[in-house]
Amino acid sequence: MEQRVLFLSFSSLLLLSFSGSVDAYKNYTVGDSLGWYDTTVKSNVDYQKWADGKNFSLGDFLIFNTDNNHSVVQTYNFTTYKLCDYDNSVDNDTVEWSSANPSNTLTQGATVAVPLLKEGPNYFFSGDYDGEQCDNGQHFKITVSHGKGLPDSLKDPSDQAPAPNAADYDSTPDTVVPFDFNNPHDQDTDVKKDSGSLSLYGKFLDMKLNGILLLLGIVYMF
Repeated sequence: MEQRVLFLSFSSLLLLSFSGSVDAYKNYTVGDSLGWYDTTVKSNVDYQKWADGKNFSLGDFLIFNTDNNHSVVQTYNFTTYKLCDYDNSVDNDTVEWSSANPSNTLTQGATVAVPLLKEGPNYFFSGDYDGEQCDNGQHFKITVSHGKGLPDSLKDPSDQAPAPNAADYDSTPDTVVPFDFNNPHDQDTDVKKDSGSLSLYGKFLDMKLNGILLLLGIVYMF
């Protein structure tokens, strides 16, 4: 009974660890132990066979173990891939991840890590010796699915920048509304009214002054 419990516990832990790794980003070593070489170096390499049946997703990495006599070129252009030539490719559809330094006397090992950044067909080949290595089996194609999407560390910074606030573009200056906005009138009319009022007030004062003088005159006579 105790052995059975231990077995079930171990099975549960194994299942949990497996289920947790299913959704994680993956690293694929191209060619496994054979590395990244053409058939003149390793006659039994078959990179398309290696790639077939694997589920590649955004954010995964391809690890190329090779040397300075072999390069790693990634392209999204099928014509470039079929020609094994990237000299006439455009910058946004082809990347040379390693620029090999061919040497017949000094060969140095190299490891190149290539992230999968774009969904759909991705093509890989070695572009050295005018495409000779590519023609000799050093090429393969894969299809990349969306999966979990790219992690933030692999996203283009421009894609993560906050969008401009629409209010910054649509804002209008504050409008000062006069207190008599609901009862507009002509300013000239106001001036005329004020002038008329002053004139009448002056006449009133003049008449009042004359009356006082007349009253004083009568008092003086008596």
